[in-house]
Amino acid sequence: MPMIMAQESEEYPLHRCIFQGDVKTLKILIGTHDIAEKDKQGNTPLHLAVMLGRKACVQLLLAHGAPVKVKNLAGWSPLAESISYGDRITISSLVRKLKQQAREQMEERRPNLVAALHQMGDFYMELKWDFQSWVPLVSRVLPSDICKIHKSGASIRMDTTLVDFNDMRWERGDISFIFNGDQKPSHSLTVLDNKAKLFQRVRYEETELEIEDEVDILMSSDIMVAQMSTKSITFSRAQTGWIFREDKREMVGAFHADFYQINGMVLESRKRREHLSEEDLQKNKAIMESLTKGSSQGFKNGEPPVRRASLNPPPKSNITWDEYVVAPSGQCPLLGRNLVYKESSKSFKATVAMSPDFPLTVDMLLNVLEVITPFKHLSKLRQFVLMKLPPGFPVKIDIPILPTVTAKITFQEFAFRNDIDPELFQVPSDYFEDPMRFPDL
Repeated sequence: MPMIMAQESEEYPLHRCIFQGDVKTLKILIGTHDIAEKDKQGNTPLHLAVMLGRKACVQLLLAHGAPVKVKNLAGWSPLAESISYGDRITISSLVRKLKQQAREQMEERRPNLVAALHQMGDFYMELKWDFQSWVPLVSRVLPSDICKIHKSGASIRMDTTLVDFNDMRWERGDISFIFNGDQKPSHSLTVLDNKAKLFQRVRYEETELEIEDEVDILMSSDIMVAQMSTKSITFSRAQTGWIFREDKREMVGAFHADFYQINGMVLESRKRREHLSEEDLQKNKAIMESLTKGSSQGFKNGEPPVRRASLNPPPKSNITWDEYVVAPSGQCPLLGRNLVYKESSKSFKATVAMSPDFPLTVDMLLNVLEVITPFKHLSKLRQFVLMKLPPGFPVKIDIPILPTVTAKITFQEFAFRNDIDPELFQVPSDYFEDPMRFPDL
């Protein structure tokens, strides 16, 4: 057994250094070993550094580009674990690095995305959104929307009346989202408020104040993960007819479509709150509402906002490296606070209509959606289209947006056009810039 342990212990040298708090050896090994390697629990070196409170190791790993947007076998990221541990400086460092890495990844993809848009024909397209709920009173007040999308060259414009949809609250308006792929990044994304005649450039970098606001929100709220499980999803042909059953085929707009039943669609939601006290749960509700409305952008009486302090660290773990490294996969020993954990899942019945006649391909649609995913409900559509769908183009789809809300999206109009007005992609001269019109973008 000791021989096995010794052999196992050599498998993850960076993890071992972090577990033992050996910063000196970590500095030597970090340049020659895989900084993103996962151990049997799916933990990267950064996961362990955060969970064990090894602050010097965290900063060293981040300085060498350790990935922040990565999950262990339990489904938690280093940022989630840092919120549980409760050290504010560590949380801030991870938020900054996460945003930096997201920007870098976007810039890496950008040349290929712009080239793909140039190769694609110019077009006009309409997406109709109908939000529905199995809760009768909720269903009555849910919005609907028609997104109008123009594409010319490497530029895309989307006009919508649904500004935001979150936690059963939505904001209506007259909004246009403009992407100019040939512009420099700081000027490529613009959102127009056509009623107020305001525009906002979507910035690539947040201010220190915005970062600290976000840290306050993270420290004051549940650690949440919600995702659509695609492991068990299957597609079967939808049937029609009472006696003589046959495959369902209908016209969706101008397009012939085959309908499929989506089986096994499950929305999984998990949350943790071991970092929150009972007092927090009461007091922070008001703070959360204030922060999410952006009210902390202006200091009261000239004083900066009161920031949430770091928590007292959890009790020191008595688990040794040898005990940790031989633990069965998926049975990670407790390294931080005792988890206060809740999970839920809801199955959805959904359909998708696939048309072989639609002029756009799924790959083209993914490129268009990548541009406009700052809108939360459109990012859900992109996640769905990334699934392995039946043959054709998804002209009509059911997508769960929230545990009680489903959206029905219909591609009701599409036409390739060569007469799209280039002025559609410019900010009108009588609009004024407001950098905080859309605080979530």
